[in-house]
Amino acid sequence: MTVAPQILKLSLTDFRSWTSATLNVSRRLVVLTGPNGAGKTNILEAISFLGPGRGLRRATLDAVAREDGPGSWAVAAEVEGAQGLATLGTGLLAPAGGDGPHARKCRIDREPVGAATAFAEHLRLVWLVPTMDGLFLGPASERRRFLDRLVLAVHPDHATRVSALERALRGRNRLLESPSPDPHWLDAAEHETAELAVAVAAARAETVRRLAATLLERGAGPFPSAGLVLDGWMEQAALDRPAIEVEDRYRTVLRDNRGRDAAAGRTLDGPHLTDLLVSFAPKGIAARDASTGEQKALLITLVLAHAGLVATMTGIAPVVLLDEVVAHLDPGRRGALFEALGALGAQVWMAGADPAAFAGIAAEADVFEVAPRPDGDSLVRKVS
Repeated sequence: MTVAPQILKLSLTDFRSWTSATLNVSRRLVVLTGPNGAGKTNILEAISFLGPGRGLRRATLDAVAREDGPGSWAVAAEVEGAQGLATLGTGLLAPAGGDGPHARKCRIDREPVGAATAFAEHLRLVWLVPTMDGLFLGPASERRRFLDRLVLAVHPDHATRVSALERALRGRNRLLESPSPDPHWLDAAEHETAELAVAVAAARAETVRRLAATLLERGAGPFPSAGLVLDGWMEQAALDRPAIEVEDRYRTVLRDNRGRDAAAGRTLDGPHLTDLLVSFAPKGIAARDASTGEQKALLITLVLAHAGLVATMTGIAPVVLLDEVVAHLDPGRRGALFEALGALGAQVWMAGADPAAFAGIAAEADVFEVAPRPDGDSLVRKVS
């Protein structure tokens, strides 16, 4: 049985452009309209912090604090979720006197929890935002980040493993900088690196395998189908070989490449270089060669399929965040998107500057108008 969590109340304090804001929600479709720069995306970003990671803008914790504010910020939500009614809260506690590290705090029902990964028991999140429009044309690092975001919605600890792998690779690189690195230290560093690398690669491979199957099952429709392939030997090996065998193979690769990696100043083989190759199935071409409109439709396909996969794999339909997506669709595809979102059964938060773009669902949605104030703050009010 799939549970579809719903945010019933969202509160922001000193977050981005908001001194404070409260949105009471009763429906599964939520629409935020208002002029550009009014603070609509900031509301979606606040929701995105109710999951592990750095939110939909990948901002540092101190960057989302309100300018001229106290340096701290908070986001809280009352959620009817997978564990029943719960209050999730997160924020940044500015250090006393302004010195020292900033510490993110996470709470469930006002009780501290170790990290935002704990929120996944109540709520899962997926999103599509304008910064993702260049995904297929950008560097492989952007697609890896997108891929890891897909995995994170299913495996909340994935980001921790990716960060640990990055640290392990940096540690090995530092050892290789020495003219005569201690081989025992290198063996230990490469042992840890291989374990983390295979864990990361296996999670990516399994998620992409399942997502590709989901896309195949969807078949033809208003949004184009996509082909997915991971360009990385370790991900391919992780699908059909024992983890210990893949680890041993990577340790051999690392040991044999010490001289080459030392000369390059970086590790030249591993899942930190994997690329996600996406094809535009209707034409049989790489996504990077599709038109701008086709690429946008392809992104919607991926996000819808991923949302369905998250529901299947976890039993929790994710809350979907869509920023400035609807305005770029023709009326036919706009209607098809609304229909697909309805079939998903999840709560969906959509933001856009043009209220007319949401006319087809206005009667079924909670619609909020977001407007800037002369003092630089923002104002939000429910209009239907």
